[in-house]
Amino acid sequence: MPARALRITLGLLVTLLAASFVIFGAIYAAPGDPAAFLVGGQEDATPEKLAAVRAAYHLDDPLWVQYGDWIGGVLHGDLGRSMQYHDQVADLVSSRVPTTLFLVSYSAVLFVVAGVALGVLSAVRGGRVDGVVVAVTTLLASIPKFVKALALVAFLGVQWGWFPVTGAGEGFGDRLHHLTLPALSLALGELAVVSRVTRQSMLEQYAQDHVAVARAAGLSEFKVIRRHVLRNALAPVVTMCGLITASLFAGTVVVETAFGISGMGSLLVQAINTHDFPVTQAVLLLMVLAYMLVTTLVDLVHPLIDPRVRLEGSAA
Repeated sequence: MPARALRITLGLLVTLLAASFVIFGAIYAAPGDPAAFLVGGQEDATPEKLAAVRAAYHLDDPLWVQYGDWIGGVLHGDLGRSMQYHDQVADLVSSRVPTTLFLVSYSAVLFVVAGVALGVLSAVRGGRVDGVVVAVTTLLASIPKFVKALALVAFLGVQWGWFPVTGAGEGFGDRLHHLTLPALSLALGELAVVSRVTRQSMLEQYAQDHVAVARAAGLSEFKVIRRHVLRNALAPVVTMCGLITASLFAGTVVVETAFGISGMGSLLVQAINTHDFPVTQAVLLLMVLAYMLVTTLVDLVHPLIDPRVRLEGSAA
């Protein structure tokens, strides 16, 4: 176990370091001159002003020098200073992280509960119910998040007035109310995948011999489903739910922008539009870190759910 934990930790560090270099290099090579933006646009960008700004932000240094300075600061908790807001990037990010984490967690609860429930219903009932569930979830998955957000705002927000259409709210209850529509926008497409995986995994378990033995032993259908079908079908479902949850951090870019939420996603959009490189780098790095942590957690939980994985690991 300690050896496995060490391998996972080293793998995380190496992957995160590689990701940080890719992020920094991509932003370094991006078109546009942040110095021109900082001095007020191309009309005001005299050579003297541009030179002063580039010197102040070390924009003329070679790539490896800039990367070394940046990653050194990151390792010491210094994410740099925003070119647009002139505040510490760490302060800007830390004020928005709780909102994004709440939104992602809320959305994850919605798509896990609804997706698993629909998948179980589809597998157990079959026939017309199965067809309706598959058709509806496929339709939801095919609609872009931005379109779903606009539809939810138009009907549930504006026309019926059930939920606020902007902002994140204050306090748990108010935040839950404000973020319901954004969370639904993220969750509606993802529950189709969870439903499909749950349905397929349960159908595979139905075909196993131990299910036939349980039925022959006189167990009720409810107990057969709960003890022998659903329990053994959970492993791929949990894995998929973890991967989807990790990917939701990228989905917040669209949803937070559509609903005017001050989170990590909307901050990233603003930073890209204004060529605010330090903020862009920090947000992208944190999103990569969040994805890696969630997927690592799934890897650690998987053996606890599926004993076969634990036995294979012990044998290895």
